[in-house]
Amino acid sequence: MVLKTSGRNVIRFLHTHIRFQTNASHIKSLINANSRVTVPNRNMVTLIVATTADPASINPAAALLAKPGWTTGPILPPDIKSFTNKQTRLIQHDRSIIKEDDLDLRWEEATGEVVDEVIFLSRHTAVSNRPALTVHPIGVLHLKEGESPPQGGKPGWAALPNPRIGPWLRLLMKMAEARSLVPEFEITLEGTHHGPITSKPTMFLEIGSTEEYWKRQDAAQVMALLMWEGLGLGGGEVVGNWNSETGKRKVLLGIGGGHYAPRHMDIALKDDIWVGHLLSGYSLPMEDPTQTKPNPGENHIGGTWRQSIKAAYEATKAAFPGGEIIAHLDHKSFKGWQKKAITEFLAEESINVGKPNDFT
Repeated sequence: MVLKTSGRNVIRFLHTHIRFQTNASHIKSLINANSRVTVPNRNMVTLIVATTADPASINPAAALLAKPGWTTGPILPPDIKSFTNKQTRLIQHDRSIIKEDDLDLRWEEATGEVVDEVIFLSRHTAVSNRPALTVHPIGVLHLKEGESPPQGGKPGWAALPNPRIGPWLRLLMKMAEARSLVPEFEITLEGTHHGPITSKPTMFLEIGSTEEYWKRQDAAQVMALLMWEGLGLGGGEVVGNWNSETGKRKVLLGIGGGHYAPRHMDIALKDDIWVGHLLSGYSLPMEDPTQTKPNPGENHIGGTWRQSIKAAYEATKAAFPGGEIIAHLDHKSFKGWQKKAITEFLAEESINVGKPNDFT
């Protein structure tokens, strides 16, 4: 499977939530348009998802819709409006961004089009309250079956990571620096976490970390430009299409470290490196064998870390067919018994482990 170079965007767009005064008339004309786009069957599209409930979601969507080429698209039942531009669809709903499951499948059923990838626009929160622009894959790998995910998804599930994550992280860094958002804003990956449930390659683009920054128009404009240029909507070359037959094929599978995984970031910022799932330390629950009572004769380390690593690897492998998936461990974040258990399990699963120099 090769990801396509573009997509159409679909959005339910309530102009009362938009802060772009200069573009109000343009957006209003889109909302009030009575025309409908004739959708050819089996068309491959990119689906961008935004919500009116979140300024860090709706503002980048508004900035993107203010650019030329958008027309009103079909209604996604029950009442989600959409907009289209080339092969991009932008949809908007009114609920939490992590609560609307299977939007990709629902779009396919309603239109006959095939969703190639999904991009969600959302707020980011952090205890530090530091302003940030983030990119990350999604999944709830570390929870056991029957546990209730606090932020959508389902236990043990990992979405296919969108191959654009690595290339778009580097492009976002350049755009933010060029527009003087750096160093005020941190540009970073996040570890895999939360929902909603999807079946296609997926990533989140987020603005953080407090309401002040969620509403920042300069941050929204940069995120809109990232999508505009990254998807080739402005006529330029698309950024981040996976093709195993050309260029470098090394794909990072990050294991360990904090939520922002600085040691994995160092690798992701290298040219031509692709990024799969990133398992932060909290996503690798491991029970100390000295504190548990396994069956006699067993050397057992409990927890869901095996399921987390295996699901992350399988999803990353599926998203990068023909790619060279390389696990990178944040060694300093593990205790000795944890590192030993993880490296032995990776060997059992025939998952290659690499050092930073192996990603050049």
